[in-house]
Amino acid sequence: MIFHKKDLDLVLVPGGLMIMFTYHLFFLYRYRNAPRTTVMGVENIDKRAWVDGVSEVNLDERTFATNVISSSVIAATFLASVSLTLSSLLGAWIANSDANNTFRQLGGLGDPDPSASAIKYMSLLACFILAFAFFLQSARHFIHANFLVTTKIESISKEDVKVVIIRGGEFSSLGLRAIYFALALLLWFFGPVPMFVASTILVMILYHHDLHSIPLERKTPPTTTQIRSPAGGQAAAAAPGMEQQSGVTNG
Repeated sequence: MIFHKKDLDLVLVPGGLMIMFTYHLFFLYRYRNAPRTTVMGVENIDKRAWVDGVSEVNLDERTFATNVISSSVIAATFLASVSLTLSSLLGAWIANSDANNTFRQLGGLGDPDPSASAIKYMSLLACFILAFAFFLQSARHFIHANFLVTTKIESISKEDVKVVIIRGGEFSSLGLRAIYFALALLLWFFGPVPMFVASTILVMILYHHDLHSIPLERKTPPTTTQIRSPAGGQAAAAAPGMEQQSGVTNG
């Protein structure tokens, strides 16, 4: 049995995609069942704490909150514009008849059949379109959160605000993941070997970022202890390590 160069696409490309899909399924399982062990889960905890802090501020003093959400809207719309622009450029490149010849000369390996090239183009275009849709949904949720933050807390629930902000962050993360897939598929034009290597390196980087870059646990302020005088008087509060002060001992 002879193994041709074009058969590398049948082995390395599915292998690279399987590596990325398997990792993201594993990450989704960890995010759903043990969110505190992932960066996204820790970020969601921070967002919930932020909403709790905003709700304690008067309505007239929530300008800082709208500024924070507006920055998220700007980031999501910018990335959506980039995805749409790349989709348009890719469409124009597909219409160019010299594109396939250029990639064949650069790639060297892989299947040069026009049907294989069509699969590459459509896969890459699908990733950019998905990224565009995800970023639009992220911007929509953040804009909705802007309305909720500037509403009286008696009229809405804090949980509604938390859910909207967390969903906006999740859609933004999905858009970034779609771009990661697009990067691996883009290297597929240069051959199945670069695509497989890129998929493996991306998974290693994402694994380190998602599971091993969790912020350190925040230090909690020292708790107070009750100190009672020998005469059985009223208890007084003191920090740990301050039990012995000016004639006051533990009861």
